[in-house]
Amino acid sequence: MKGFFMRLIREFYERNTILVARDLLGKTLVYKDGETIYRGKIVETEAYINAKDEGAHFNKGLTDRTRIIDEAGGHIYIYIIYGMYLLFNIVTEKKGVHGAVLIRAVEPLEGIEKMYENRYKRSYESPPKREVINLSNGPGKFVMAYGMTKEVYGLDLVTDPRIWVEDAAKVSQDQIIRSKRINIDYAENGKDYLLRFNIKDNPFVSKG
Repeated sequence: MKGFFMRLIREFYERNTILVARDLLGKTLVYKDGETIYRGKIVETEAYINAKDEGAHFNKGLTDRTRIIDEAGGHIYIYIIYGMYLLFNIVTEKKGVHGAVLIRAVEPLEGIEKMYENRYKRSYESPPKREVINLSNGPGKFVMAYGMTKEVYGLDLVTDPRIWVEDAAKVSQDQIIRSKRINIDYAENGKDYLLRFNIKDNPFVSKG
């Protein structure tokens, strides 16, 4: 199963969360919603490393909402913020060792017309470049563009026929920007961690 254009296997996700966050850059997130196939290159991620990381959504421990964090790496952890935006995370580490990677932005590769309809509620007719870039240059935006709902919670990227991550050439270290995570100033223990990764100069990287 290993190789370019093939689904990533369990061992990829069952590693150190920071390594997974970095290595997801350049990989392709694929989602099949009925007849529509969405494909996007992952261009920005954030690592959330353990329960002591106050920036992590699961830092208070396991609840009905966070229970999937306790599973093996490769499962999907999706949750809502501000009562309206869904954030898509990939569980990492071995079963029982808590960590997750937030997918912050993707570069659309396939299904762009449908992504546009999902985001803007109108048909795709020669839109300006800024609207295309705005499709998926943020964590909530890309989830809306893919038409995902909370129903993907708990799905397994390793085995589920509807959603997976495909392998691709590894992004070279000199093309990766590492910086502080966004919108977690409340986290006394965690706000200064350099756990945000993005592909240098990619226009689909979120602002901030």
